[in-house]
Amino acid sequence: MTQQHKQQRRHLLQALASAGLLSTVYPLMPALAKEARPRLVPGQAVGNSDIFDFTIATSRLEIDQQLTSQAITINGTLPAPLLKLKEGREAVLRVHNSLDVDTSIHWHGLLLPYQMDGVPGISFAGIKPGQTFEYRFPVVQNGTYWYHSHSGMQEQLGHYGPLVIEPEAGDRISADQDHVILLSDWTFDDPAQVMRNLKVAEGYYNYDQRTVVDFFNDVETLGWQAAWQKSAMWGQMRMSPRDILDVTGSEYTYLINGKASSANWTGLYKPGDKVRLRFINASAMTFFDVKIPGLAMTVVAADGQPVQPVKTDEFRIGVAETYDVIVEPTAQAYTVFAQSQDRSGFVSATLASRFGLTAPVPPMYPRVERGMEAMGAGHAMHDMMSSDGSHNDMMHKGHHHNEAMTEKGGTLSHGPDNHGPGAAMVVDKPSFRLDEPGVGFEHVSHRVLTYSQLKSHAGWPDKRAPAREIELHLTGNMERYMWSFDGEKFSEVDGPIRFYKDERLRLILVNDTMMDHPIHLHGMWMELENGHGDLRPRKHTIIVKPGERVSALITADAFGDWAFHCHLMYHMKAGMFRVVSVA
Repeated sequence: MTQQHKQQRRHLLQALASAGLLSTVYPLMPALAKEARPRLVPGQAVGNSDIFDFTIATSRLEIDQQLTSQAITINGTLPAPLLKLKEGREAVLRVHNSLDVDTSIHWHGLLLPYQMDGVPGISFAGIKPGQTFEYRFPVVQNGTYWYHSHSGMQEQLGHYGPLVIEPEAGDRISADQDHVILLSDWTFDDPAQVMRNLKVAEGYYNYDQRTVVDFFNDVETLGWQAAWQKSAMWGQMRMSPRDILDVTGSEYTYLINGKASSANWTGLYKPGDKVRLRFINASAMTFFDVKIPGLAMTVVAADGQPVQPVKTDEFRIGVAETYDVIVEPTAQAYTVFAQSQDRSGFVSATLASRFGLTAPVPPMYPRVERGMEAMGAGHAMHDMMSSDGSHNDMMHKGHHHNEAMTEKGGTLSHGPDNHGPGAAMVVDKPSFRLDEPGVGFEHVSHRVLTYSQLKSHAGWPDKRAPAREIELHLTGNMERYMWSFDGEKFSEVDGPIRFYKDERLRLILVNDTMMDHPIHLHGMWMELENGHGDLRPRKHTIIVKPGERVSALITADAFGDWAFHCHLMYHMKAGMFRVVSVA
């Protein structure tokens, strides 16, 4: 099927959904499309160990009514089976590689010995074709997490699955029903070709660029001078204000639990039930905005860690994040609606009292366009790289620190006063933006979750003040598709970022790029400093908006070498990756 035909089919299905006609199409779909739940992992309990067997292989599957032979599955399913572990027990996971290339599994958000973390070249050698590797580690936490490959671009092809850990002392969050809702993006193309396309042209997958009409609309709204200044600023940065996501719905099919909207994944309940929904964003590149029209949500956990309840109508979930929400449905059916951050596509599913029921699918929000204010940088984006890659003055001004001395990339300095060749721009005055839901929500009047609303219940054990700070800048050159920390790709850095065993430190992240970045630290929690003192929420992945400065406290209690990277897969592959060494 050609890309044109694929898009025509997708547009037809989305039109049917918007018109409420999928309920008539649904009974005609094959049984495979209707299957609501992945098969559970075969497991056994021996003493204090829970033992599971995984086989990683390529499979021929139907995705959005199209057959594919490139899916990478675990035990034959996409997503991989729901893995349930128990806090206080030992997990034993025997992973057999039936692929013809190396593979791996990273247990995202889990605290474990670094040798079990599953990152080839960092914590172990990887799993060779035909080999079996046994992961074995104590389960010391509970909550909603996930697992995925850290080899090549296998994650993009379906090598991911949900992971739920039951509390040892009983769950403080009671519910009558419990459903995992795993979001992902799927391409029928080779991920390596997607990467090549991104390197060929900035905005390769963005078919919604500005036009002359848009410029004159700006003139009408802003006036001639401001409209020209806005146009010149974006031209200088060689970017479009509509470059929100690198890979869009023109390429991706969006999935819930491995199903496109046409398959209508359905989670069941009885009216009056208290239902827990465990949202996991297992996408390679897509941020989703999630709502359930007509049904309020109460957020009770973020990244697997409990938070004080927050009532909301919608939330943005970045790549690799998880949110647990409680809903109390009273009607017969509701639509779970997840639209991509750039509004180029969506995926929907259903919560219902019985299979076959549907609810109206809402329209997507208007297209998204970044403004200087939305970037949190105003007129402060400046000093672009010249066309030959050489630098103008790249000094930061007006930047403040809690301490006079800050470590930059692991080397002590008086702040980040220069960047490597991978930095196309810098932010003059990065700002605190945790109380903003993000670009694309400017027009809404309902409640949207923000990081500033998240509070832990009682804080965390380590009450020490940080002894030092490490500041890192998230940098990129979209025109050359280079992504980095402090302007240096992973292949260019001299060594790891050094943490000292059991120290208390503050990590500062400054986003000098035009993109939102989900930054993930393996092996340790990041306590996000969001204005609530000791009630900081714990995160394993922190979204950093353009022009934003965020900070988190870390207790470096995990000996070994750990991956630290942007969880946008193509950004990580393009160089936005470092190693944190704890010794």
